[in-house]
Amino acid sequence: MMDESDPLRSYRNEFYLDKDMIYLDGNSLGLLSTRAEQALLDGLNDWKTLGIDGWSKGENPWFYMAQQLGEMTAPLIGAEKEQVIVTGSTTTNIHQLVSTFYQPTAAKYKILADDATFPSDIYALKSQLKLKGYDPANALVRVQSENGMLAEEQIIESMSDDVALIFLPSVLYRSGQILDMERITAEAHKRSIIVGFDLCHSIGAVPHQLDEWDIDFAVWCTYKHLNGGPGAVGGLYVNKKHFGREPGLAGWFSSKKEVQFDMSHELTPDADAGAYEIGTPHILSMAPLLGSLAMFNEAGIQQVRQKSLRLTDYMITLITHELSGFHFSIASPLDHKQRGGHLLVQHTHAASICKALNAEGIVPDFRAPDFIRIGPVALYNSFYDIWETVNVLKRIMTEETYKKYENKRNIIA
Repeated sequence: MMDESDPLRSYRNEFYLDKDMIYLDGNSLGLLSTRAEQALLDGLNDWKTLGIDGWSKGENPWFYMAQQLGEMTAPLIGAEKEQVIVTGSTTTNIHQLVSTFYQPTAAKYKILADDATFPSDIYALKSQLKLKGYDPANALVRVQSENGMLAEEQIIESMSDDVALIFLPSVLYRSGQILDMERITAEAHKRSIIVGFDLCHSIGAVPHQLDEWDIDFAVWCTYKHLNGGPGAVGGLYVNKKHFGREPGLAGWFSSKKEVQFDMSHELTPDADAGAYEIGTPHILSMAPLLGSLAMFNEAGIQQVRQKSLRLTDYMITLITHELSGFHFSIASPLDHKQRGGHLLVQHTHAASICKALNAEGIVPDFRAPDFIRIGPVALYNSFYDIWETVNVLKRIMTEETYKKYENKRNIIA
């Protein structure tokens, strides 16, 4: 009944879904759609038929593709199109924007982050501190999480006078907790602190209003909820109030388009977010996004969010009632305002349970030491997928088939 009344149900038919598999790992890698596939094939055809003229001719000229995709992404994050560009990778974009906005002084030199963020973010922040001559042991402050959650009050309390920049996830990659970006940004700006966010686990699943919230900058990947494909090109946002600031890492495509081919050794940065591109865009890794983002703009991020919440609500209900005697616990927030697009489920035997689910054709995501991450995607997962997953879980636990996989080397990413 829920699937029949689902306004997004037709999109499921546009994805390559194995009939013998239930895919619940869309928060790690989204599936291929026919539109993304066709967009890539179109890009290959332009290369085949146009050669170098593909940069300026064809339906989607390569020279402007980063801006074109930025415009298509803008509605998902509540931003004006000039502030968004599809470029680089998440980590490259962190380096770009932190090197741009982190301008320490003797009195204000620390970066504030958290201990629950994705490791790559911390690696990048430490690198940037070292490049500026600071010891991360002293200059990187990490707010401590509790049971996988961050207390926003503690984040605010950590905004001391010596903090120059804050960089946090919008949604925590393990627990799925949503941080109140608007509140954090307002508090930071009261203290003259620049704020950036990593949107990797929220973009395409949770609506944002970056302009309204006055966020300074943001970065994200496109291969999770946005279904852009493995290694798909990332994206970044820079608030227009910062336009005119020279990029920390300049390159060939940082240039203003009108003068790029003047070949001057003096950079004239682009007037908008394009200034934060670095090298030549990776066209064949960007092309699938033309199809994928078209689907999002057609469906609407609000409808995607509503279904996402219904899917995770349904799973919470089924786990609570159908698996009550098997010691599962929900480690994600229950409140809609605090829960992103995936669920974190805790169990002592999580690793072997994940392997047992895989053997049954169900793909979750194991996270050490004892967590199962389940990421249903609104555009292609059904309510039946959720029901069947819990039904299989109940059988695995009742028959104790998960015990066959204990003490075996875990190969689940």
